[in-house]
Amino acid sequence: MPAKITVRTNGPLRVEGDFEIVDMQGKPYGLAGRTGVSLCRCGHSSNKPFCDGTHKKIGFTDEAVARDLPAPQPKPQP
Repeated sequence: MPAKITVRTNGPLRVEGDFEIVDMQGKPYGLAGRTGVSLCRCGHSSNKPFCDGTHKKIGFTDEAVARDLPAPQPKPQP
């Protein structure tokens, strides 16, 4: 199953399917066979980048409503 990311209202990003999460050096996080994880959006998890439920304690709010992004701006030529 291809990766699917669900932005949860007032909560984390839920990632499900076939995916890999790596750090800045490209080293993968060991997910212990999980096919779904929740990633922190509030910035307060003690288990970043993974969600630990802290968003509920701190009152994080964000209405998740899909929208279209504007077209990307062309990159300046060197």
